[in-house]
Formats: sequence, structure tokens, C-alpha cells
Amino acid sequence: MAKTILSNEMAKKAANTIRCLSIDAIEEAQSGHPGMPLGIADSAFMLWHQFMKFNPEAVNWDGRDRFILSAGHGSMLLYALLNLFGFNITKDDLKKFRQLGSKTPGHPEYKLSLGVETTTGPLGQGFATGVGMAIAAKMSAARYNRGKYNLFGNEKIYGIVSDGDIMEGITGEAASLAGHLGLGNIIYIYDSNKITIEGSTDLAFSEDVETRFTGYGWQVLKVNGHVHRAVASAIQSGIEEVDKPTLIIAKTHIGYGSPNKQDNAACHGAPLGNYEVKETKLRLNWPVGSIFYIPNDVKNICDERVKELKEEYLQWETEFKHWESEYPKLAAERKTAMSRDLPQDFEVIISEVLEESHKSTREMGGEVMQKLAELFPGFCGGSADLTPSTKTDLKDFESIKQGNFKGRNIHFGIREHAMGAALNGMALYGGFLPFGSTFLVFSSYMLPAIRMAAMMKLNINYIFTHDSFHVGEDGPTHQPVEQLVCLRAIPNMQVIRPADAMEVAAGWVMAIQNSEGPSALILTRQKINVLDGIEKRSFDLIKKGGYVISDSSEKYPNICIVASGSEVELALEAKRVLRRTYGYTSKVVSMPCVSEFLKQDQEYRESVIPAKKTIVAVVEAGTPMGYQGITWRPMYFIGLNRFGVSGKSEEVAQELGFTPDGIAHEIDRFVGWIEDYEEQLKSNS
Repeated sequence: MAKTILSNEMAKKAANTIRCLSIDAIEEAQSGHPGMPLGIADSAFMLWHQFMKFNPEAVNWDGRDRFILSAGHGSMLLYALLNLFGFNITKDDLKKFRQLGSKTPGHPEYKLSLGVETTTGPLGQGFATGVGMAIAAKMSAARYNRGKYNLFGNEKIYGIVSDGDIMEGITGEAASLAGHLGLGNIIYIYDSNKITIEGSTDLAFSEDVETRFTGYGWQVLKVNGHVHRAVASAIQSGIEEVDKPTLIIAKTHIGYGSPNKQDNAACHGAPLGNYEVKETKLRLNWPVGSIFYIPNDVKNICDERVKELKEEYLQWETEFKHWESEYPKLAAERKTAMSRDLPQDFEVIISEVLEESHKSTREMGGEVMQKLAELFPGFCGGSADLTPSTKTDLKDFESIKQGNFKGRNIHFGIREHAMGAALNGMALYGGFLPFGSTFLVFSSYMLPAIRMAAMMKLNINYIFTHDSFHVGEDGPTHQPVEQLVCLRAIPNMQVIRPADAMEVAAGWVMAIQNSEGPSALILTRQKINVLDGIEKRSFDLIKKGGYVISDSSEKYPNICIVASGSEVELALEAKRVLRRTYGYTSKVVSMPCVSEFLKQDQEYRESVIPAKKTIVAVVEAGTPMGYQGITWRPMYFIGLNRFGVSGKSEEVAQELGFTPDGIAHEIDRFVGWIEDYEEQLKSNS
């Protein structure tokens, strides 16, 4: 509930403090976006002072509300709020706004500044991430609230979104999902100032946002964003509406107070300039010569509010201890979910799940996931309407739906991009180990959200199936070519393409243990034969990212064939053709995870891929990129520089040259080129 209602004069003074801190920091940096903080400061201050639950001394308190600045370009608004309410953002940090190594970067960054719940900047991402947080809160409430205790999932997911956020396609996907699920714990303030970088939104945007969001199933309220009581009343209405998410359309003036730049695109993304700063402060009744000035009475009302919030925090903690005492099993389950502690025999348990058999790796992966759901209370997720195809249904658990969030399976609908961002929100909320699945070719729809997950180093697992042209008759629209290299190009991203059951199991172990970012398991639609050499392999070996699956009797064989996924079996067959038809000696390396292989020391890498004499051929059904650095030897990539074709899997493989004879022939041609080149060098010398 709202606390002591401030006088209009005091609320305006506090909002003006935010405004002036923002323009001072932006002026100091000679870089930034002053228009948005000037415009939405009134609404933001009312939200933080009157409604939000937080504790700056226990930043990650589970009972806190979450605040998302989806319009991340207005980051100084958030930094000013964090400073005023006692978080670890000092006045010196404000003075270092946008400077190298500061805690106040140009857009909010998760873990860099305490109190920043998610990295934002790419518009729409914050909006959709908040939907994932709201889902996680509902699931947390369904799992842990018992008897008289209503401790969990009561948090509100607050956000400030912009015209740009509302325009982005991901917002439509996420808003539709939120309305369908009845996420009444979402309250977003839409800073409707009708200005973007190019000018008035009338240039490109004329839809009726109220009607659109009402159609999504949201409660939509309209207020003057500069009238404090009106904003407070709308937020209160959002709190009281428990069955629908709320969008508060706050009409504001971008660059509020600036005599020449208010309501003008000129103040969106550039400092106001000395003259305009001076005149703006005069209009705001602010000491003109002051810089980074915080009036004592403003600081006092913020400090008083923090004291009240700390009392709420202590009450929550006391109740939490009583709940732990009365429900020890639930408490233990929650502790496991929050900490993600692995059983001591985790790898043994997973290794025993699968038997080598003639199945697709998507089927094998689905079997491992059933065991993971048993081991991890927080393991949950779903697909973009493809669960029967990706084999990711958790069979012993129900699906979540409006009014019932007890399950583990989530139906994201045909909304890949929103699914990606919602997974980010679930991971950020805490206590969940989320996964999402679709066909590999449609991972392209998710890349912006995946990139954000990698930037924040979130442990999220993507299951991308139907991983090659072996999709067959569905044709080139469904046959991935460039997706593998796109995923591998993302820093902190672990891409695992297993070749058989043992690699599937080891791949899931790698994904669960990964603390440096998300993981993607790339799995086949077609069935895979049992590979040779299983008795010589171990999880420790596979987890190195690349290893010798079929060695040569010679220290330096003529050829080293490197392959991943279903192409490992193809490489093993090609090795036999190379010996029989061309007389070449060769070894085969399985490379389920290029990034992990590159982390190994040079001695190990050279024991796998010889550093002398041997010619290296990489075989993969995708764009010929992404293997740079695995060796200094001459390397030939046998991949796809074209889109696929529609036809039966075997016919498509023949057409594209992905047969044992076709691969062996390509390698022989490359050897011929190398020999011709070396002869030419000799004759020239």
C-alpha cells in the first residue's frame, strides 16, 4: 500500500532533484539522453517513494519488488533513484556517468550496479524480461506459500517503458503472453511523450495503444504523468487488479522544463548544453549554479522511506524463519532451487539415464531432461509451440496456466523472441533453471534475447532441434545453415552439438554446470547410429569440447577429420573410404563444443589435432565459419555455402555432397591443391 502522501510541492521538488542530477551527469559526460529522465521523473519518484518494496542493504532480498527500466537509454533516471534511496551509487559515481570502468554506464548493466535488475537498452527486451519475472513470481507463490504464510510471489514487477518499447515486435509477443496468463503482478508505466530520435512518433506510429493492450487482456489506465496524485492513484489501481497486467499510459513532456528543447527530439539523445541547462534549472526553481545538488529535505524523505522499508524487510525475514521451521521439506526444496547445488554423484546419475541406441539426439535429450526435472526443483520451461517435436515435455509435471502456476511446463506459444526474453526474466528472478526449445532455424528469431542472456551470464538452456538439412522435405526454410555460426559468435555462449547418447548426456552436464553464460544443445531430428569407441570415452574427455573418437596408427596421419553432431558418423565412414579408395591415413575428432576445446591448453589441443604434417578437414552441415583457432595447420571446411533443398533426407544429403564418398572426394581434392601449391613453391624457389 502507498505510504504517507507527500505534498505536491515536496513531490515536485524530489522529482526536480532527479531531473537536475540527470542533466548534470549528462552534461559532465557530454553524452547521454536527458529528455526521458526530465519527462518521467514525477512518475518514477512516486513509484519508488510510495509503492516499491526494496532494501538497499539487502539488495537481493527475495521479497523485493522488481523495477525494470526498459527504456534503458534513460539510465540516469535509475542511477539518480538508486543514489537518493541509499543504494551503492554515490555522487562520485554519478559524476563518472558513461565513463570507462564506472558503475554508471550508458545503459543499465546487471551486476555492475547493485539495484539494476536486468541489463536494458535494446528496446522491448526489458518489457519482455519482466514478463518472465512475473511468471517466475507466480510459480514461486504456487510452490511455496502454505497455510497462513503468503511470503512468496507477492512482488510486483514494475517497469518504465517508452514509445520505442511499445513499437518493438517483441513487446507485442510478450504482452500477449502476459495477458493470456493473467499476470496481474505486472505494472508498467508507459512514458508516452510521442518523441523518438527521428522526431514525432506521428512519422511512423499512429496506433491506438489503449485498444491494443485492452485486446491483449491488460488493464489500461491513462494519466497525466506530471500529476503526482493521478500517477499514485493509477499505480494503486494496478496493485488492486490481480487478474490482469496493468499498463499506465502516462502522458509526459520529453525534456520537461527545457525552454527550447521540451517536446523536441533534440533532447532525446544529446546533452542540453550550458545555456539550456541554466534556463531549465531556472524554470524548475533550482539553484542555477549548483551541480549534483541534493536538497536536505529531499534526502530526508528518501531516508525515512528506506527506514519504513527496512521494517517491512525485517518482518518478512521473521515470517520466513517461521515458515522454514513449519515447512522444512519445502524450505529444503527451495534452498536447492535457489542455490542450484548439484548432487555429489550428478554425473553418474546422468550417465546412467541413456543407453546407446538408434534414436535421434532430440529423443535422447528429452530422456535426460526427465531426470534433470527430478534432480532440480527449479528446472522448468517449454517451447514455442513445438514441444512434441523438440521432445522437451516434462512428463511428470503439469503445464502452467492462468490461475494455476504449480506446473513446470510452459507454453510460450509461437513467440520465439518473447520466449527468449521471458527465460532471461525467470533466471534473473532466482530459484529457476529455465529452458526453452524450438527448431534450430528459428533460433534466429531469438538472437537478441540470447545475446542479452550471454551478456548477463545467465544459466539458461536452449534446446534447438532439427539441426540440419536432414529435416528433408520441409525444405530450405526449415533447414538451418547459418544458425550454428551465429550462436557460436556470441561471447559467453556455450554451443554443444552432440554426436550420440554419451555426448548428449555429457552435453547436458556441461550445460547445467556452466556458470559463465547460457548453453545451447543442438540436436538432430533423424536417428543416430551407435558410434565406435564408446569404451574409450568419458564425460571428462567429452567435456574438453573436442577429442579423438577414432585414432590413426601413425603419429602424423595424412588427414585429421573434425566433425560435430551427426557429421561425426559421416566422418567415421569417410575415414574408411579415404583409406580404401585413396590410401590416406586419417583420424577423426568429435568436436561437440568448439568454445570449450579452445579453452584447453596447447598440449591437449595438439594431441587431438596434430600441429605438424597433418591436413585438417572440418565437416559440418552449416556455414563454413567458426572453427578458426582450433589448429594452425592448413584447414579445409566441408560445409554449406548455400541453402538446402526439399526432398527426402538421403536425397538431400546426396545433392549436397554429404555422403562418405562425397566427403572423401572433397578431402582428396584439397590434398591435391596443397600438393600443387607446395610444388609451385619449390619451383619458384
